[in-house]
Amino acid sequence: MDLDAIKAGKSKYLAYADLTGANLAGANLARADLTGANLTGANLTRANLTGADLARADLTGADLTGADLRRANLCECGMQGAKMSFRGRIVRIRFEEVNGE
Repeated sequence: MDLDAIKAGKSKYLAYADLTGANLAGANLARADLTGANLTGANLTRANLTGADLARADLTGADLTGADLRRANLCECGMQGAKMSFRGRIVRIRFEEVNGE
């Protein structure tokens, strides 16, 4: 998988992709389809995930510090050990049935 193309926002269909441990810091993933993607341990710091679909994605141990999650769909995703912090506004993030034990 071409991580440079993903980070530049040139690849928007990433449903069920294996991005385990990927360094996607600062990536432009606005409106990307990441449904069911494996993002275990991925670095998504400061990533633009505006309007991204992360339903059923595995974000176990992922770092989402400073990521832009406005209008993102995080329904039914696994987030055990995920790291998140928000600055500014949180707008319309969907967190339904998130497993973050």
